[in-house]
Formats: sequence, C-alpha cells, structure tokens
Amino acid sequence: MSAQLRAAGALGPVARRVTLQAIRPYHSQLPTGGLQRTEHASRALRRSMRFPANSYHNAVIVRNASFIRLLPKLALKFARIPALFGTVMIGGVAWIQYQAIQVSNSAQEVFGNVKNTVSTTASGLWGSAVDIAEQTKRGWDNTKEEFEVPEWLANLFKSEGGQNGGNNNNGSGPGGPEPPLKSRMGAAVGASAAAYGYDDAAEEDDRTPEEISKDDQMMYMTKMMIEIRNLLQKVGQSSTVSLPSIVVIGSQSSGKSSVLEAIVGHEFLPKGNNMITRRPIELTLVNDPKVSADYGEFPDLGLHRITDFSLIQKNLTELNQSVPEHQCVSDDPIRLTIHSPRVPDLSLIDLPGYIQVAGENQPRELKRKISELCDKYIRGPNIILAISAADVDLANSTALQASRRVDPRGERTIGVITKMDLVDPEKGAAILSDKQYPLRLGYVGVISRAPQQTGLFKRDTGALLRQISKNEKSYFSTHPEFGPDSGVSIGTVTLRKKLMHVLEQQMSSKLQDTTAAIQRELEETSYQFKVQYNEEPMTAEAYLAASLDDFKHAFKRFASSFGRPQMQQLLKEALDQRVLDQLAAKYWNKPIEDLSPAPFEPESLADLPKADPNSQFWHMQLDTATSALTRLGVGRLAATVVANAIQANVDKLVNKSTFAKHPSARQVINEAAATVLADRSYTTSDGIEFSLKPYKYEVDIQPQEWSQGRDHVAGVLKMELDQCQRAMNNLENSVGGKRKLKEVMNFVDKARKGEIVVEGETRNGAGGFSAALLQKGREAVFLRDRADIINMRIMAVKSRQCKSLENKYYCPEVFLDAVATKLTQTSVLFLNVEMLNDFYARFPREVESKLGEQMLGGGLERFASEDPRIRRHLDLIRRKELLELVLSKIEGLRRFNRSDDDIDQHNYHGHGHRAYNGNLGKKSASGSGSGSSRGRFGF
Repeated sequence: MSAQLRAAGALGPVARRVTLQAIRPYHSQLPTGGLQRTEHASRALRRSMRFPANSYHNAVIVRNASFIRLLPKLALKFARIPALFGTVMIGGVAWIQYQAIQVSNSAQEVFGNVKNTVSTTASGLWGSAVDIAEQTKRGWDNTKEEFEVPEWLANLFKSEGGQNGGNNNNGSGPGGPEPPLKSRMGAAVGASAAAYGYDDAAEEDDRTPEEISKDDQMMYMTKMMIEIRNLLQKVGQSSTVSLPSIVVIGSQSSGKSSVLEAIVGHEFLPKGNNMITRRPIELTLVNDPKVSADYGEFPDLGLHRITDFSLIQKNLTELNQSVPEHQCVSDDPIRLTIHSPRVPDLSLIDLPGYIQVAGENQPRELKRKISELCDKYIRGPNIILAISAADVDLANSTALQASRRVDPRGERTIGVITKMDLVDPEKGAAILSDKQYPLRLGYVGVISRAPQQTGLFKRDTGALLRQISKNEKSYFSTHPEFGPDSGVSIGTVTLRKKLMHVLEQQMSSKLQDTTAAIQRELEETSYQFKVQYNEEPMTAEAYLAASLDDFKHAFKRFASSFGRPQMQQLLKEALDQRVLDQLAAKYWNKPIEDLSPAPFEPESLADLPKADPNSQFWHMQLDTATSALTRLGVGRLAATVVANAIQANVDKLVNKSTFAKHPSARQVINEAAATVLADRSYTTSDGIEFSLKPYKYEVDIQPQEWSQGRDHVAGVLKMELDQCQRAMNNLENSVGGKRKLKEVMNFVDKARKGEIVVEGETRNGAGGFSAALLQKGREAVFLRDRADIINMRIMAVKSRQCKSLENKYYCPEVFLDAVATKLTQTSVLFLNVEMLNDFYARFPREVESKLGEQMLGGGLERFASEDPRIRRHLDLIRRKELLELVLSKIEGLRRFNRSDDDIDQHNYHGHGHRAYNGNLGKKSASGSGSGSSRGRFGF
C-alpha cells in the first residue's frame, strides 16, 4: 500500500485523486500479502493512467449514481418535446402564410407591370388612331363630304378628346392644347373603380369607358369640392358660406356603424352594449392612390399616419368616454381623416344613435339631447343618410321620422335598409321600392355585417369590403326579387356610388350660391382690413421678429447704461449694511431682551473719544470687526447682488416690451437670464474671493481713502438715523399716539434701572400694560437709544479727531467704510469681466434659442394669439387669405368644368348628334351624373 501511495504521490494532484479512488475498491478484496498488493496497485495505476475516466466510471456504485443523476435531465428533455413540436408548428404556419402573402404580392406586382405595359402600348396605338381620325375628319370637311365616324373611333374621341380640346395640334395662338386629363385630375384614369370598391368587392366593373371617364372626372371634382368645404369650415360659422356633408343618423342597433365601416373598409368605430358614441365624428375620406397602407389622422390632436385601425378605435372610444355621464352627449366634434386608395372622397358625420327609452343608469334627458344634437346637423344643406333595419317597420323608423321634420319632401335623404337577410325577399324588395315613404334619392339595401374574424392574424386591407360584398352577392343573386329588372338598389358598392354622385350633385348645386356668399364675405373682410389696419401685412413670424428686435434694442440701451459704476454703487450699498451690522454688534448694541437691569459694561462707547490710544479693548474691537467684514463672503455677496440687479432690470425690460402680454415668453426670457447668470456666478465668486485674500490679513488704507470714507460714512449714519426715526413714528401710530408710547417707554426704563420690581414673567403683561404693548415699548426704547448713539457717532465722525488716519481706533465707522470701499473696487473688476460682459454676449442668443424651442409645434400661433390686438389682426388676414384661396379653387373648378364642356362639344360635333344625345338621355335618366357639368355647377 505504501508503494501505491508513493506511486500516486509522484503524480499530479488530479492523477493522484484518480489513483486513490481506483485503489480503494480493490484494496478491500486483496489478501494481506504485500507483494500481491504492490503488483495489483501497479496494474491499477497503469490502467488509470491509460484510461483515467473509465477507471472511475466503471465502478458499480459510481455508475448507479451517474444514472440516477441523468433521470431529471431525461424527464426535462421529454417534457420539452411537445413544446418544441408546438413551436415548430406555429412557426411553420406563420412561414406558410408569409410565403403566401409574398407570392400574392409578387403576382399583383407582375400583373400591375403587365397592365401598365399594355396600357402604355394601347395609349400609343390610340393616340395614333386619334391622329389618323383627326386628319381624315379634316380632309373630309375640306371636301364638304359626309362621313360617318365608326363607333369604336367615337369612343376613342370621347376618352382622349381632353388631350386636344378641339384646338389645333401645334398649340399655337391663345387657344393652345389643353393639358392631358390625367395631369389635370391629378389621379390615374380608372381610380373610381377602387373608390367604388370594385377592386375589393366580388362584383365586376361593368361600366363603359365613357362612364369610367365621367366617374373619374366626378371624383376629381368631388375631391376639389371637399377641399373647398374643409377650407370653408376654417373661415367661420356662417351658414351662408358652407357646402353639404353626409350626416348618418339611425337608432341604436340599426347597423349604422356597420354601414360606415363597410364604406371605409375597416373596423374602426367604437363598439359596446351601452351608448358609446357621445360626440359627433366628422369623418373625411380621402382617396389617395399613392398610399401604400391605409391610415387615419386626428388633426385636432396632432396624431398623424395611424395605420393600426384598432388604435383609431381605441382613441375614438376614449374621446367619446371623455364626455361625463351627466352631460349625456356633447356637440364638440371629433375630426378623423382616413387616407386610402380604396375609399371614395366623402365627407361623413356620424351622430349618436336615437333611443326610445333612457336606461336605468342613463339621464332622463338623454333622448331629448340626442334628438337636439341630430337636428342641429341634419339641417340643410347637409345630406341625410337615414339608416333603418329591415326587420323594423319604416313607419317606426326614428331616422326617417327625424328626416321628415327637416326634409319633408325627401329631396336630400338617402334611405339605407340594413339586415336585408333577416326578412323575406318579397318583403325586402317591397321595402326598397316603398311608395308610402318615398325618397327622391331612393333606398339602398345592404347586408353590412362582416363575418366574425377567426385565426391569429388580422384581416388584410380590403378584406372587409370583399367579404361583405361576397355575402351580399351570395344572398341577392339567389333571389330573383333583387334581380337586374327589379328596379331596386342593393349592395355596399351601389351605396358607395350613390353617395359619391349625390354628394357631388348637392355640392355642385350649392356651389354657385356659395361662391356669391364668399365674394360678399371677401369684400366685407377686405373693407375691414383696409379700415382697421390700413392693409398692413402681419404674420406670427413677423410679430415675433418685431417683438424680439424691440426687446434687443431695449436691452442694448440697458447694457450701455449699466456698467462698473452701477455695480460699484450696488455692492457698496450692500457692504454699507454689513458695516452697520458690525458696528452694531461691536459698539452699539445693549441687551434689552427683558426688563431686568442692564449688565455692567466694561467700556462705554461714550468714553471712546477719551480712551487710551493703546487700549487693547478698542484695538480688539476694531480688528475683529475688520476681520469679520473681510471674511463674510464678499465674493458670493457681490455675485448675488449684481445678478439680482440684472435679473430685476431684465424683468423691467420685459414689462415695458410686447412680451409683457405673453406669460410663456416672459417666463422663457427670465429663465434665460437666470441660466446665463447662474453659469458664471460660482466662477465669479471664487475669483473675487481669491483676489480679496490679502485683505483678510492686512488692509492698507491711504489718507485719500480715509477722507472719502469719512465723508461717505457720515451720510450712511444719517440715513440710518432717518430709518430709526421712521420706525419710531410707525410705533407711535400703532399704539395710539406719542403720549401712550412714552408712558410704556418710561415703564420699561424704570424696570431696567430696578426702580420697579416686576414679579413673574412679562408674557402676560405688567404694570397695567399688555404683553404686546410692552414689546412695542422695548422696541421704542431700542430705537431711542440707537438714535442717541448714531447722533453721538455722527458728531464724532465730523470732529477733528477723525480727520487723521492715525486715530482709526477712535473712528471705527470711517475705517470700516474705507475697507468696504477697497473690497468693492476690487470685486467690481472681476464682476465686470467674468459676469457682466459674458451676460451681455450670451443673453440675446440664449433668448433666441429658448424662444425658438418654445415656438415649435404650433407655439408660434399660440404666442401671437396671446395678444388680443394681434390675434384680431391675424384672424382677419387669415380669413381674407382663406376666402381668396377658396375662390381660386372654385375658379380652378370652373376652368376644369369649361374644358370638359369643350370636350363634350367636340364629341358632339365629331361623333354625330343622334348617338350622343341618346347616350346623354340614358345617363340623365339613370341619375349617374355623367351629363354636362354646366348644369350641375350653374356656370
């Protein structure tokens, strides 16, 4: 065994531990013979050196222990297998859907490229055909021969005529060629298909090229008129200057929200069992072909490009819930704008739904307030979209009853019948063709309920309208009552088209009257602008710049008038008070805290003029007062005094400037001054203290300085005497007169001399005087004694004894004043360089920077509006500019309309009178609005 241990000892620590572990199991089974034990240990050692790991783990006990330790790990691995499979499955499904979307997008892109290529080629061919047809027509006109234009070529003339406009091809002269229709409209031809919903709906676009061209033009005109309407809303609240919107009304649970979401193509309106809509929602739909993803905006809240419509729904819910329950509803509108290539240009207003009976937790006046709010919006010229459910008799329709009150002839009401699949087809068709409650704009039946969304992923853009259209088509196509020959209007796509046509027609009919009203408003506004402001231009930027320039000029004048002399005067006045404090502490004060006799005074101030010149007491008094003055922290005192003076002067400048009417700007300027002063305050105070360090050990006063100090301190003492006299007069007035105060003072004097014994504490009064009166008596005695001392010291300062610097111990007031003057002069040098010059250089830039930060994000308009005079001026200019802008847009619409009339006249003479008239009569009868625009606009 010893050989084995020696062999193990020759190895390293790791091999030694392995060897000992290998020896122990065998050692218990070997015989006691030493030779056999040595040989076996040698073999075990060689095996452990060849296979050190196996020599340990081959042990039976160790193998069992290792297997037991593996059991928890195996169980954990088996538990992870189902989770791994679940994760792999979810990832696989997500990957498959992603690949499907990628394939779909690629296919759409390829299809779009092919479509664009074909359209470009076709446009080129069509242009050539138009040129050939024009040349042929001119040749036949010159020979006075009749020529019948083929129908296919006539269609080409109608779609491409806007590019020539009936003018010569070279464009010479004043009647040059009109710009292409596509450039005038600002949108691609055929955009109306996406706006109507054909791209996302299950229906096919069966319109002719003529109808597509006219609908595209109508979309452009509607977009321009909606822009004009939005501008008119900013002009003012005059009802004569307005264009109509579409107001959506209906009872609760009538499907009103579903209809709006079907028109938009997104679920974005608040949902809930209780009354959710408490405020009007002014919804503006903007058809924007360039938008890649639909988004919404809340312009009044500054929220832009919200692509998550669930977030829009959340914001609408919170804005509606902000109305208190006791207030029921509010007429403060929520403005929401939605941009999408799949929506028509519409202006909609969603109102709270009508109720029949208020709930238990609802105010009793809720029904009345909702009715009053709706009546406010459904007045002319707005278009009424009356939503009624098919399973409710029209005689009981709250929406139709409300519209009848303001539109008895039904000239601006569109009836929408929802939930058509809940009634029999015969009954549904009878409702749509109802003659008992006729509406000039008719009824439209829809099934606007969208299937419940299932799965882990959101519905893609356009899926809502596609599913609704599919459900409508599957229902209406299976019932002949809703067939093409039935004469009823059905489907969400049809509703979209009708809304666009009706809104365009209503706006067109009101545009002429609106134009005249705008012109009158503009004339009145221009007259007021000339009379009140002499046509002086004004902007918020110009007002801020002028205010800032005036303030800078005032600050420059202050900087030229505030320098070293002014700082020296301020600092000397502050140090004069510190000198008086030291004189009072070392020479003047007497203990008068109570009515007990005054303690014995070793040296009296009255004996100072006759005191021994070598008196240690008076020498010590002056030395300690001088040391206290030089060590009181003159650096910080000087920086504080000057900074406070500068800050006070800046505040005075602001009060005298136009910024005095702007609290926010005033605060910014004061903060800028404080920031610049604080940056240099510590550096300046440290520099002053370092420069005053020699004075803390010895102060060398020159005769001239002594003479100046003597003259100055006499004035300081005189001012202190005047203050004592004013304080005494105030005490006399407060106690009821000089006589009463004198009685109290006599009592206090006798008590201090011991002539009167006062028993107990004086907090409850003594001698027939109250405690408050005794306190005033003590103050009067103090002021009297202080005045006597100051009078005595003024006489001492003016005496011959104080003319010489050698008598400084007899005249501590003069010496301390001279020391304060030297401290002031040295401090001002640093103040001028370190603080004042730096402030004059940095402060104007700091003001500009901070004001610029405050004016971001609409702060400039708020700043200008804080001044009532400037606000009225700017409002008048803004009103004038908006009215001029509206008139310019109306003139642009007039030119666009005139060019369309020229195209129509060209088509009229080029394609045959009979064919065009037949088409016009057909369109006029259908009410699609594709006739001449001259009748619509009245131009």
